Amino acid sequence: MSSKLLKKGKNIVTLEITVSQDEFEKAVNKAYLKVKNNINVQGFRKGKAPRHIIEKKYGKSIFYDDALDLAVQEAYPKAVTELELDIIDSPKINIEKFEDGEDIVFTAEVEVMPEVELPEYKGVEVVKTEIKVTDEDVERELKSVQEKNARIVEVADRPVQIGDFLTIDYSGFVGDEQFEGGTAENQTLEIGSNSFIPGFEEQLTGRTKGEEVKVNVTFPEEYHAENLKGKDAVFNVKIHEIKAKELPEMDDEFAKDVSEFDTLEELKADTKKVLEKKASDQVKISNDNNVITKIVNDTKLEVPEVLIQREIEHLGRNYEQQFRQQGFNDKEYDELINNFVNQYKEGAKEQAEFNVKAELVIEAIIKKEEITVSDEEFKEEVNKIAESYNVEEDRLEGFKDSLMQSSKSYIEETLQKRKVIDMLVESAVFVDAPATVESAETSEAVEVVESAGRNESKEDKE
Repeated sequence: MSSKLLKKGKNIVTLEITVSQDEFEKAVNKAYLKVKNNINVQGFRKGKAPRHIIEKKYGKSIFYDDALDLAVQEAYPKAVTELELDIIDSPKINIEKFEDGEDIVFTAEVEVMPEVELPEYKGVEVVKTEIKVTDEDVERELKSVQEKNARIVEVADRPVQIGDFLTIDYSGFVGDEQFEGGTAENQTLEIGSNSFIPGFEEQLTGRTKGEEVKVNVTFPEEYHAENLKGKDAVFNVKIHEIKAKELPEMDDEFAKDVSEFDTLEELKADTKKVLEKKASDQVKISNDNNVITKIVNDTKLEVPEVLIQREIEHLGRNYEQQFRQQGFNDKEYDELINNFVNQYKEGAKEQAEFNVKAELVIEAIIKKEEITVSDEEFKEEVNKIAESYNVEEDRLEGFKDSLMQSSKSYIEETLQKRKVIDMLVESAVFVDAPATVESAETSEAVEVVESAGRNESKEDKE
């Protein structure tokens, strides 16, 4: 077999591949062995007729179609390897020459990874992100803790107000007809949650325990039940209980109850420390993203559509997985989730294109800078991964060995990308935002920064 590159366009190359007669003869014999069990020849048990007998009866070319497929399937991958091509899609095969007794010639047109024209990527200038933790931030965080530790207590001496929790019975009517799904007993409703039809909760404010109320509403035009869309309805509501949140006093006793600290001042100091650590992490991610975004946007690169569509599918799977992890696993949710995922994918092209471009840019810099990973760095990362899984001591070494074998390439590529990002950020020049700009926001969320890169397998690329 021999191969050569006929032409190269943007991201499309055409190969010419020649299969010798000897190689084709081997393919014909493979085709015979593959299909002989399906051929009947008088005088022979099924599958036992010699090749030359079958060819004499049905013609020499009986195995040629299958042999040609086998020859192409074997020669094409060899040519790709020989010409060092990084293909990203299936080839379009065209047989150029196929005559008995002569070498076979075919062409393969295939899309390959695009060439990346890197800009100056060291020392890029970007606006730095700054997040300052204020006393108001601390108070807001403590208020959240206070809300989480609130008690729900019954109220008997006042009417319903926003924030109350009611226990109610209700039955709904359109005209004189009670409609399906509009009746419930001992239903809990938080006033102000807007979980019922617009106007329903507002008509219960100011009412008292034990009161029966007629609530008049109009169903929204986009309501899920066809028979109720835009219809006027009346709900007969009976208020059984009124309950309200009772917040704990924010004092030293509160600090003792919700933390390891004895005083409120100690709790405030620790809360500020935690918020500052969180802010510091957010600043790092944002600054990293700003650097990568700047370099990616400055890079001349036309992203192949096949890679964009592949990334859209990946984003869609991640989006669906988020639903599943939240417990939406029953079949009744499947159609709803599919609709959400499909709507998400429709608007995900810009994000997908940016993600792919960022991956290609990072990979190009790795290659140019000849970034490598030492054995010590690799083992240290394996140890960190193992620790994060909290593997039992007696299984730890086996787990590490499994990681080293099954995930070696992934771990090495992740470390390479992390090194590149660190190098780019360390060399970057961070400047203050202009006076008219209150904060710097990353134009795109760069997935590659936070995870140090999602790695496509060789199978994904091909």
